[in-house]
Amino acid sequence: MNCWCYSLSTIRCLLAGDRRIWTSLVLAGIGGLLATIAPGRAAERIYVSYSLLERSIPVASLESYARTGAIDDDLAVYTQFADASTLKELRSVLLARVKLSAVTISQFLYSAQGELLLRRLGTVIKPEARDLSGYNAIRAALILAAADPEGLTLLNFLRKFPTRGLRIDVAESLRIARNLEKLISQTNRAVAAVNQEASVEQTLAALTLDLQEKLDFPATDLRQRGPFAFQKRTVPLTDLSRPAVIPLPVSEPQRSLTVNVVKGRVFPVDIYLPQPGRSRLPARLPVVIISHGLGSDRNTFAYLAEHLASYGFAVLVPEHPGSNLKQQEALVNGTASEVAQPTEFIDRPLDITYLLNYLEQQPAYRQLNLQQVGVIGQSFGGYTALVLAGAPLNFVQLQAACADTANNYNLSLLLQCQALLLADATSSLTRTLQDRRIQAVIALNPITSAVLGQDSLSQIQVPTMVVSGSADTVAPTLLEQIQPFTWLSGDHNYLVLMDGGTHFSVIAGTGQRRPLRAALESTERPVALPAEVIGPNPAIARRYVNALSLAFFQTYIANQPSYATYLRADYAAFLSEAPLQLSLVQTLTVDQLAQALNGESRSTPAPTPTPTPVPSPDQPAN
Repeated sequence: MNCWCYSLSTIRCLLAGDRRIWTSLVLAGIGGLLATIAPGRAAERIYVSYSLLERSIPVASLESYARTGAIDDDLAVYTQFADASTLKELRSVLLARVKLSAVTISQFLYSAQGELLLRRLGTVIKPEARDLSGYNAIRAALILAAADPEGLTLLNFLRKFPTRGLRIDVAESLRIARNLEKLISQTNRAVAAVNQEASVEQTLAALTLDLQEKLDFPATDLRQRGPFAFQKRTVPLTDLSRPAVIPLPVSEPQRSLTVNVVKGRVFPVDIYLPQPGRSRLPARLPVVIISHGLGSDRNTFAYLAEHLASYGFAVLVPEHPGSNLKQQEALVNGTASEVAQPTEFIDRPLDITYLLNYLEQQPAYRQLNLQQVGVIGQSFGGYTALVLAGAPLNFVQLQAACADTANNYNLSLLLQCQALLLADATSSLTRTLQDRRIQAVIALNPITSAVLGQDSLSQIQVPTMVVSGSADTVAPTLLEQIQPFTWLSGDHNYLVLMDGGTHFSVIAGTGQRRPLRAALESTERPVALPAEVIGPNPAIARRYVNALSLAFFQTYIANQPSYATYLRADYAAFLSEAPLQLSLVQTLTVDQLAQALNGESRSTPAPTPTPTPVPSPDQPAN
């Protein structure tokens, strides 16, 4: 899978095929697509063009080399410049099989996200005619190759390409490569700037903090379970004020949403309640809500819910219909046309507001402190947390960012730009998504740059922690976390960086409790993720999340000021384990980041403030 650079965008939005709809897919999708293609036609030559220069190579030469290792005269013109290891890798790449069914490929490529990817690929891979986009031909080749007994390989893609010639635009390829190289270089500089700032803050802490503020970290390990047992219950909720599916105007009738208003928006919530034991629980339990990401469910962060509950938190974990695992199943089954319904940008935060309103009316939950609540979310859930904290949807920024997605290499825009469908129909709702009961938030790998942007993020005034992985290719760390962190204007902000972490480092499996890697690589999931996509040792990342989220919510939700000393660079350094090195900073300004991206060294550092807990709205400030 790693041979296909665009496959990463489908990781969370494809599911194993369902043969029940194979016939309809062939008739409606593949059949219509091939109606304009001559029978039996397939690519015979690959043309590599650059300005006025052009060379070609027969597909048969590549096929012969891939299958037998034989290099004919046509291929020898090129292989004379390659060493043995490169030739071996070429053969492996040509035959590497992507384990996706034709059904899965077809369903995704007919979604809005899939069509956007096809347009991007179509600027590089084209039919023989110079003035045509490769949009339809690429889609046909991918589907036909996946349906072939040999499966989807690069060689099979070339064999199934439905024109006699396949043209690769080298100039466009080089332009894309240069832009990607620039983004990678800037990301590396930004990561280095965060690590440098963390080192500075760690040094300053050692010089300025009183001895009483320096904890014996080994004696107080926040990664370990707390003293409380807990009970878990599942409560089904129905919000009658919102329909299950909201029809929206779309440009293509075949993708219009079906009205399906049955009983309103129905979603389950897992509630973890700590139980009294040897340690005493507070009279009012602090509350934390966990919002899962796209294609996940309420089991994804069960490990974190259990950890927080063991320290006396009541933990609420709603499942968001329309962007959960079942939505991905519906996409493949043909009952949904999108990876996520656009209305999820509004419905997700409203799910949490409805949940809090419901609990306020239930005597059984009167021991919960519902006026000072924390939210932690991952990816789409990170967006959800930030919106609830006070960042409104920003349609002006969104329209600007989505105007030229062909020249943008931020894959998260495939999801963010779907929110544009809400601009006219529901803009009045977006101004009321903040819930003032939310008093602190953690955003893990959030999507932020387009759907929120600087104007929106600067409105957040509650304590905020942003957690990022430097190897995140879905929501790139520089564009979606590091730069957006510099836009926060509140008094208590934290940026946590896992060097080498990916978009999937902090998540666990869905469904039954299983080891993380087994769950992610299971064939029950949308795509069996290779190890390099999951990232190195995700168990380390989960320990980081357990410790830092506990310290953060103890400080700002449970009003335990002693935990504030864990929210420092020196504690992150103590936690840090290879191969996922951990850094934490409280300060990174727009100017600091700009200097780093321009290759300038940092000037004399300024001291950073020691975090202090925020008093509850019903408590007087100290």
